[in-house]
Amino acid sequence: MEKTLLQYGEYYHIYNRGNNSETLFYSPENYNYFLELYAKYIVPIAKTFAYCLMSNHFHFVVQIKTESEIKTFTELQLFENNKRNIFTDRKPIPSHQFSHLFIAYSKMINKKRKRTGSLFEHPFERRIIENEIYLQNSIAYVHNNPVKAQIVKSVSEYRWSSYNALIAENETKLDRDFVMKLFGDKQYFINFNDAFYGELGY
Repeated sequence: MEKTLLQYGEYYHIYNRGNNSETLFYSPENYNYFLELYAKYIVPIAKTFAYCLMSNHFHFVVQIKTESEIKTFTELQLFENNKRNIFTDRKPIPSHQFSHLFIAYSKMINKKRKRTGSLFEHPFERRIIENEIYLQNSIAYVHNNPVKAQIVKSVSEYRWSSYNALIAENETKLDRDFVMKLFGDKQYFINFNDAFYGELGY
């Protein structure tokens, strides 16, 4: 069943897994390539507050930008050599950008692993986030996925989540300032994530 399109300006917890819980990421190169594609397709249309990539599923907490904030295909330089200049004055549709991300990543895995067919479950799941408490809990829930799965003992030990980038000072494509303001300060953010063992109710 097709889900509703992502709405401009709304906050979402977006997640998906491999088809039949199949592995999505086999190597560090796979994780890095997925994040590169995310930067290409999703960063232009959404603000990212948290993510976690697990071996067979992933989570993002994002806010879809307003339509006025999203640039045209020409401005984003998403089409090389004007091969599709008929579309260049249009703006990317957020839901379609996530589909482009999954298709591009699937093509790489299918080629490398000599497999065919769908890699991800379709359609991807999206849950709207309607208040700040739910947003805080969603961010902490995403960061705690590896702890819950007993892969690591603390959120800071896991490499493929946004947690360490959020508490660092290095340049990032994450909306770090918004996240720190949401939690009040860095120390409360750390304490909240470290102490979180809850569920999100769905």
